[in-house]
Amino acid sequence: MKLDADNKARIAFAAFLLLLAAGGFGWYLLSARQYTIYEIRTNDAVSGLIPDAPVEYHGVEVGKVERVELIDSRSIRVVLAVREDAPVTAATVATITSRGVATRGFTGYVYISLEDAGTDFGRLVARAGEPYPTIPTTASKSMSLDLLMSQLNDNVQSLTGLVHGLLDHDTVAALKESVDNLRLVTKTLADNNARLNVLIANGEDASRRLRPLLQSSQQTIDTLQPLVRSSQDMVDAMRPLVRSSRETVDALQTQVVPQAYRALTQLDDLAVSLGATADKVGRDPMTVVRGAPARRPGPGERQ
Repeated sequence: MKLDADNKARIAFAAFLLLLAAGGFGWYLLSARQYTIYEIRTNDAVSGLIPDAPVEYHGVEVGKVERVELIDSRSIRVVLAVREDAPVTAATVATITSRGVATRGFTGYVYISLEDAGTDFGRLVARAGEPYPTIPTTASKSMSLDLLMSQLNDNVQSLTGLVHGLLDHDTVAALKESVDNLRLVTKTLADNNARLNVLIANGEDASRRLRPLLQSSQQTIDTLQPLVRSSQDMVDAMRPLVRSSRETVDALQTQVVPQAYRALTQLDDLAVSLGATADKVGRDPMTVVRGAPARRPGPGERQ
């Protein structure tokens, strides 16, 4: 059976498509072998992270995001395809990061950043029961435009409320009065500028005149310092003498004075006795010869 030209063309085109498909499949298999599949799990929001987002290692693109999956209400799985020559080890950590202000390709994009954060540089392998090795994650650094604008709006509202609270009617009136007073003070200073210049000149002149007096006072102080030191030495030298005088006075008060008081008392008694004796002799001089008369016995006493 002979084929006409149309059939030959159809067969040739089908063969071309088959070869093209085989080549594409082979290229896919070849390229797939050059990448290793990893996954990361996070509880942070991944808004803006989409398939084919870049994966960077120390700022160099080494792969892309294959898919983003929701595990449960709090956990998210991100599957990564990373080149085999990328130095991913057990010390590698992943961070969901945004570059630029917005997300989803408007003025920035969200990507996966890989860095070394440990000391175990061994090969990262999948744990039992898991299809891919899991790269640990750190806190997300992704900031979306809507979240940024929301925070900015909150800050502006807080600032506006603070300004309204400070600049009420009374505060504005007080500020206006302060400005008026400041304007009045400025006008007064401007009107008295000549007087102020005279006062400043007089002050400078007085300062020049006082300088020699201050120097003379300093010289006087320097001269008096030796005298003050000599007086201090004299006071220090007199302290033992004052201490000794105090001890002498204490001894006089505790020893000599009581003894002198007792002697004076005895002398007083002796003077009284002598006075009585003199009176007796004056009344009866024979008493010196006869002696004192015998005392008469009292009632009931025998002579």
